[in-house]
Amino acid sequence: MNEILQFLRDLSCNNNKEWFTANKSRYQEVLQKWYSLCEELIHAIGQYDPDIAKLTIKDCTYRIYRDTRFSNDKSPYKTHFGVFLSKGGKKSMHAGYYFHIGTGGADEYPHYHMLAAGNYCYEPQAIKILREDISDGWDEFKAEVLDKADPTFVVDMDGALKRVPKEYPADAPYADFMRLKSYCLLTKVDDDFILQPDLVQRVSKLFLTTKPFNDYINRAVDYAKEEL
Repeated sequence: MNEILQFLRDLSCNNNKEWFTANKSRYQEVLQKWYSLCEELIHAIGQYDPDIAKLTIKDCTYRIYRDTRFSNDKSPYKTHFGVFLSKGGKKSMHAGYYFHIGTGGADEYPHYHMLAAGNYCYEPQAIKILREDISDGWDEFKAEVLDKADPTFVVDMDGALKRVPKEYPADAPYADFMRLKSYCLLTKVDDDFILQPDLVQRVSKLFLTTKPFNDYINRAVDYAKEEL
């Protein structure tokens, strides 16, 4: 993993085509290391989530080239590696398990390393169903879903509505979940976590605690797909 981290840090300092071209063979080497880790992670998570066992590398990994067409940042390359393991693959709009290695050393995306469960993109109908399910069954959701997750995971409120929708009481214990437009649990990890032995096993063990969350989300996603 140290080779991957060092490559990303060097790329961050030299994010241009000339440097990348000169270091293309090095990139290919670390990419293969990353793919090997992803394959191990597919196998490990697939032991307790059969939908993940069916995935291939192409289903769950991303290109390093950035789409700069609508961004003020014209840096051509991403300085992180990410893998998203979800039912049906990364474009299915299902909740899943996202593991992300950045450059480290900074508390802002995409530099930090993280594990996330859920997804950032849902159909409006799925969001409507989730709000209804959570508000109607808050006690069960908290006890059987949220409280099952490792305590290091927190609800990602990024992009949430500023106010609770008017059809829900603003002082309800579930009010913040009514504000969400995406449903995701997030935990950040440091370099020590990334570099210690048995990384895949430790990541898989943490993700196991978020499976009830993903199952809960995907029940709503599947129901919304059936209604379309």
